[in-house]
Amino acid sequence: MNNDVKNKLLEYANRYETADFIVGDPSWFMHQVEGDTNREATAFVASALSYGSRAQFMPKIQQLLDWADGDMDRWVRSGHFAERLRENDDNCFYRLYNCRTMNAFLRAYSGLLDQFGTLGRYVENSASTGHEAVQVITDWFAGHGGGCVVPHDASSACKRVCMFLRWMVRDNSPVDLGLWSRFIDRRSLIMPLDTHVLQQSCRLGLLNSKTASMGAARKLTAALAEVFPDDPLRGDFALFGYGVNSQSDR
Repeated sequence: MNNDVKNKLLEYANRYETADFIVGDPSWFMHQVEGDTNREATAFVASALSYGSRAQFMPKIQQLLDWADGDMDRWVRSGHFAERLRENDDNCFYRLYNCRTMNAFLRAYSGLLDQFGTLGRYVENSASTGHEAVQVITDWFAGHGGGCVVPHDASSACKRVCMFLRWMVRDNSPVDLGLWSRFIDRRSLIMPLDTHVLQQSCRLGLLNSKTASMGAARKLTAALAEVFPDDPLRGDFALFGYGVNSQSDR
């Protein structure tokens, strides 16, 4: 990696990892609720819906939070989500997810909460690295009927799961919560990778890949660790900044 690219990434990480980043980002929702278990649950549900256009998915996340009266953990744990999202309702909720799909996802999540107390406790019992955490989260939902919303396994990039893990693990951040920093090392997290980030990374020479796979995500994470050795996912903010400024940088 040449010094120009490295310095640019350092600059953008410093500029964009601020409280202002939250505005318009799905991480905003977890900062609007109280209590660690509720923040965790709100973050997980918000991450699961965070694909496509922000203008479309942000109102859908807000709708769920409104239905939950601001307590996503209690709403999911109690099963009251089924009053709004019925298991026999095929009406669309958001893009590929109909109400039946959302019911199955939240039912799987409710079962996990009933058995382990929180998603964090489930992960702590089964994983010690970011990649292991991705695996055990996808395994649970695939095995309990919620794999239409959460990826079936960890072979894809699992961008939304990796983003959720960034929120949960990275501490001392104005954006991320760090609730799981005690049992997952932030240096083991995997970069949230989608097609847009893939293209940016290839333009910067960080990757040479055509597919947003888990393998590509791990290679990108390793490249970012050259710049941010103690905290590779600071690179997520750096690449966001590069995207904002890419037109003038070319």
